[in-house]
Amino acid sequence: MNEIREMDRFKCKVISVIQNLIWKGVIVEENDTKGRVYFGRVNGEIEINQGDILYIGIKPIYELEDKTMRVTLYDSEDKKLDWALI
Repeated sequence: MNEIREMDRFKCKVISVIQNLIWKGVIVEENDTKGRVYFGRVNGEIEINQGDILYIGIKPIYELEDKTMRVTLYDSEDKKLDWALI
């Protein structure tokens, strides 16, 4: 198995978008594993719709309160949209 590098990106599909006052909550699903991640603080001014294609990057971290990875959400131009610890 190949090691995941911080610069690697994995294609995912937007499953759900929840519009809050300032932020959007976005649930994405990785295409191959069907694993889902929720990002709760995506800028509300960015146009994101259900079915859109975005990308996630994974960075292993030392265990922090049962969290072992930092997952970052990117758009097609590699702009960071949000991150989450899982």
